[in-house]
Amino acid sequence: MNQSLTPFLSRVLGFSSSFHHSISQPIYIMLRIKTPKSLRAKRELEKRAPKLVERGKKTLILHGTKTSNTLNAVLTEIYHLKKDNAVKYSRRNDNIRPFESGGETSLEFYSLKTDCSLFVYGSHSKKRPDNLVIGRTYDHHIYDLVEIGVENFKSMSSCSYDKKLAPLIGSKPFFAFIGEGFENVEELKHLKEVLLDLFRGQVVSNLNLAGLDRVYVCTAVSSNKVLFTHCALRLKKSGTVVPRVELVEVGPSMDLVVRRHRLPDEGLKKEAHKVPHELIKKKEKNVSKDAIAGKIGKIYVPDQQVGSASLPFTPKGVKRERREAKAKGEDKKHAEKKQK
Repeated sequence: MNQSLTPFLSRVLGFSSSFHHSISQPIYIMLRIKTPKSLRAKRELEKRAPKLVERGKKTLILHGTKTSNTLNAVLTEIYHLKKDNAVKYSRRNDNIRPFESGGETSLEFYSLKTDCSLFVYGSHSKKRPDNLVIGRTYDHHIYDLVEIGVENFKSMSSCSYDKKLAPLIGSKPFFAFIGEGFENVEELKHLKEVLLDLFRGQVVSNLNLAGLDRVYVCTAVSSNKVLFTHCALRLKKSGTVVPRVELVEVGPSMDLVVRRHRLPDEGLKKEAHKVPHELIKKKEKNVSKDAIAGKIGKIYVPDQQVGSASLPFTPKGVKRERREAKAKGEDKKHAEKKQK
């Protein structure tokens, strides 16, 4: 039996202090599972239960042992961008180390408590100044991590623009990823996935284009640096049906420098990507989908045997010859009758 748990069990179960010295056999304890008694508790458990189509992912925002003024502003701005679906804790957390073994225990506890599957953890040190750790969880356990440094931060308040253009809370955004690094560099590919999960909001099947009022522009400058800019969309007359679109910087904007990243384990990734049988669509034969052309189908036509095909009509030339021959025969018969 684990020696660290023996004194704890002796205190909880009411045994004497000398009890743990005489333990030689393992002790099995039955834990009682409490069922919710109130309707409110039942509704909360139903909300957290797994669903075929999950709602938007909630984000947990946490502070580390030490944070700078810049980092505090960054965490506040991210909270405002996701205010409809985020939880922010302002208390310092000394025992959270996402990349170290055992340092993710408190983080997973907070994820379970708040029912958040995304988290943003900010810390500041001499070795890693203005440090952000963005991660995802699966079943409230760490799935993957990306550590980035913040440089050249520009807040919303420092941007001058018409306040009528300010994006609405909860609106769906556009994403623009510029640069070959998002397709070739492993770190930037991972950062792209995490940023999409962080800011895309709830997944919907239909979308009204008139409600799109913002765009996140991410430009890959080098193999580990990305320029992140948040812009509002301004629609102007163009003389055609399609309006002219202009981008107005509304903030925040910052340079993201990738420092470390950790990909998920293959077993965990395979389990997380499982699709329920109810959502699996039956495969359509001879039908494929293309990103540009859409739905493409193949039609198989059997070989036509033109030589043996029966014609629907007789050529007119043959009919005319038959009529002429028939007319000549009748004239001969008529002439013979007259001679008789």
